[in-house]
Amino acid sequence: MNTGIDVVQIQRFGALYIAAARLRSMAKWKSIIAAVDIGNPLFYLIAVGVGIGVLVEKGSGTSGTSGIKYIAFIAPALLANSAIAAVMDETVFPTIEGFKWRKLFFAQNATPITGRQIALGVYLSALCRALFSVSIYYVLLLAFNVVDFGPSVLLIVVAVLGGAAFGAIILFAAAIIENHDQFFNILGRLVIMPMFLFSGTFFPLSSMPIYLQPIGWVSPLWHATELGREAAFDYGVSTLMVSVHIIFLSVLVVIGLLLSMRQFERRLAK
Repeated sequence: MNTGIDVVQIQRFGALYIAAARLRSMAKWKSIIAAVDIGNPLFYLIAVGVGIGVLVEKGSGTSGTSGIKYIAFIAPALLANSAIAAVMDETVFPTIEGFKWRKLFFAQNATPITGRQIALGVYLSALCRALFSVSIYYVLLLAFNVVDFGPSVLLIVVAVLGGAAFGAIILFAAAIIENHDQFFNILGRLVIMPMFLFSGTFFPLSSMPIYLQPIGWVSPLWHATELGREAAFDYGVSTLMVSVHIIFLSVLVVIGLLLSMRQFERRLAK
């Protein structure tokens, strides 16, 4: 009778079991994760705070950033990028490992846990990692007096939403690939780097040449960055554009998750 109850619980909460297993796996690397999540923000904040930011403000003041200090201007973008990086690490590698390197997903699918639940579990654990990374970053922003505690706490929510949007799509992409040899090169050079450079991270997107601006328009990083700047600094984003940003990111989450869960089911059924 207890076995029956266990099966029912697994069938109902399979995604949470997968997420918990992934979090336990991450815990083995907690020291490295913590070092990265603290070290990267410190590097950027120090470099920008005493380096690039000072030069920018001496050259043009804050006219190009709507009166916001430069280090504060780029903070929402850095937070969102931190979430995206964390979600990417915890979706791409576990997915390839689960399907090809160790084939863990096939073993998990042999239990009452479905392919959809496996996909959702991997995704939820990735969001937990993103929340951890962004929260540490936000605390450092407070410590460096970049933002004031209050409405700026919405930066955490917005950054995780940006990471969630990107993560849902990249989870689907990782589940599709059969040959991963060139996948990481393509992802890093043709997706991550252009998105980071041309999504209004270091300067307003409108200041870029018109032929480069579409990179930002389709980038979850730009939408999350604009939302973050508006939430924390009243950046002047219109109500219409706030709605566009939220809808765009939400649609990516829904579509990406649906495609990912379907692809997991198809691949595990082979």
